[in-house]
Amino acid sequence: MRIEQFNAMGQDEAAATVRPCADIAAWVDAVVADRPYADVDALVAHGEALAATWTGAEVEQALADHPRIGERHAGDGASAAMSASEQSGVASGTGGDADVRQRIAAGNAAYEQRFGRVFLVRAAGRSAEEILEQLDRRLDHDPTTELEVTRGQLAEIAALRLRGLFA
Repeated sequence: MRIEQFNAMGQDEAAATVRPCADIAAWVDAVVADRPYADVDALVAHGEALAATWTGAEVEQALADHPRIGERHAGDGASAAMSASEQSGVASGTGGDADVRQRIAAGNAAYEQRFGRVFLVRAAGRSAEEILEQLDRRLDHDPTTELEVTRGQLAEIAALRLRGLFA
């Protein structure tokens, strides 16, 4: 898709296009309402600026659409396809190591017990070992710090997904 096509879409179609990037209603509405964008960089920059204002409740809401690291998305739409592509490093190459996958699964369980939500990390471009390092490090965060880190990771994912719509 080209940015001109996105700018010309009806409101509902444009919202459906960007919702898989971050399923936060206020963010989707603002990204759509603030069209037209001069280029993809302007769209991504605006999406990132809007993401900086996400509340804890909005982050928690958006996490409902993200699977555990190392697991498949339960759906079959655009978000599921994006997630599968982003997590490809967890199941391939050295990331396919059974020990690392088992340690990620155990880390996911420990994270969910500690923070009450799914562990979220920008998996795209990271190996399973790098993700495991992030998981281990973040288990030491206090809840406030970890929520902010999670918001930042969600914003990185949203920006990558927005850019990917136009690749």
